[in-house]
Amino acid sequence: MKITPADLSAVTTYPIKNRKNKVSVSDGFAGDIFREMSVKSLLDAIPNQLGGKDFNALIDSVVSARNKGKPVIAAIGGHVIKCGLQPVLGKLIREDIITGVAMNGSATIHDYEISLIGATSEDVGAMLHSGTFGMAEETGRDINLALKTGVTEGLGYGESLGRFIFESPNPYKSFSLLSTCYEKSIPATVHVAVGTDIIHQHPECDGSVIGKASFTDFRIFVSLVSELGDGGVFLNIGSAVIMPEVFLKALSIARNIGGRLVNFTTANFDMTQHYRPMQNVVKRPTLDNSSGFAITGHHEIMIPLLAAGILDRIR
Repeated sequence: MKITPADLSAVTTYPIKNRKNKVSVSDGFAGDIFREMSVKSLLDAIPNQLGGKDFNALIDSVVSARNKGKPVIAAIGGHVIKCGLQPVLGKLIREDIITGVAMNGSATIHDYEISLIGATSEDVGAMLHSGTFGMAEETGRDINLALKTGVTEGLGYGESLGRFIFESPNPYKSFSLLSTCYEKSIPATVHVAVGTDIIHQHPECDGSVIGKASFTDFRIFVSLVSELGDGGVFLNIGSAVIMPEVFLKALSIARNIGGRLVNFTTANFDMTQHYRPMQNVVKRPTLDNSSGFAITGHHEIMIPLLAAGILDRIR
């Protein structure tokens, strides 16, 4: 079949000056980059569009929450701890910026091991073949002991382990995020999927203790989330499944028992934007008069930059 090429001579055009544009040199391009830039100069130089615009808006939201006395909750996955970001998050806690921390079980394991030996993250592939993956004696013994002791006193997972580390002789406990939370009386909640953490392999593990400790923390987390309305901020950093799911349920409960909860900000930080964080953190919770941001990048770069921007804008 022979197709005749279209005749374009009848196509109409219009002057470009009549067109509405999304980007212009006056408000969308990068600013000047120069040696020994200040944090403010660097952030001001970021192009005012797409991720750059969102990043600066998020910083402003966190600063506003702090000024209003509203909660800023940081929910993290284990990779955040392995990246060595405890000093950054700890600084934000000490500056009364982060008011609550939530994490999955793997984050607590890395946090405890760092406090104990100043190192973490075993070679899973090498250890798995020998049947010794996750079998470190001290990790399983100590965390399970901390939980058993705390649960008898009505404490949740995060407070039980945070207190244990804070009161321990562990030589690197100053690097522990859980210890910092306990020291500063910041709620730290831990949300566990049974069978996902190496301490569940340990002979000292008691499923009823794990469940009770984590369920106590879930209820504490619901209380934290219920205060987000009218200016609070929820940051999900590096958790692709557990924390987005927990946040969605906590938000549903908060709205069920407390009424309308709107005008807050959420953000998901990760190297790749996954389905659950996008839906359960950025999009669904913010449909009713709230804002959600997706910030893509390596945690070891983006979180220090975020913290620097927040601290620079606090007055």
